Amino acid sequence: MAVKAFVFDVGETLVDETRLWERAADAAGVPRFTLMGVLGGLAARGEHHDRVWELLGVERPVSAWEPEDFYPDALPRLDALRSQGFLVGAVGNTPAATEKLLSEHVDLIGSSERWGVEKPAREFFERIVEESGFTPSEIAYVGDRVDNDVRPAIDAGLVAVHIRRGPWGHLFDAPPRAIRIRSLAELPEAVGG
Repeated sequence: MAVKAFVFDVGETLVDETRLWERAADAAGVPRFTLMGVLGGLAARGEHHDRVWELLGVERPVSAWEPEDFYPDALPRLDALRSQGFLVGAVGNTPAATEKLLSEHVDLIGSSERWGVEKPAREFFERIVEESGFTPSEIAYVGDRVDNDVRPAIDAGLVAVHIRRGPWGHLFDAPPRAIRIRSLAELPEAVGG
């Protein structure tokens, strides 16, 4: 069955998190390199990135993505896919406020906070299917994390696309059933579209 919808993870798929983490380090009073190093260690160990604040002994600062944080290929690809007739969505483990940042570029928007479920839970991917109106095999889920995006998408019957960027995207290899890309510009051709 042909892919009719592309649904994207947000952090390190559409948005480069570098400046977000730099702003968070500054707000917490922690050297940027220290924060990045601890984050890298957590990623390599497969631990949740929120644990960084506990390990550094500081309160989690309030920080959010800004429009200039998008990867250069993100918004043009979302718009191109929509103009080609694909349903385009953005749903990740994000606060509900992130939805506003993306809403004008997608047809389907969601967040773990608003939906009340986080990846890698199967219910998260079932909600994508329900909201899209397509069958799982008609939906490509694009994400950087093998543990949170790729494997659970495969398990839910979606077409899994692993984008190799950001720390998680480079640390772990996707399973053979996943489609591998390095740029969003490779879509939709990478999935046979």
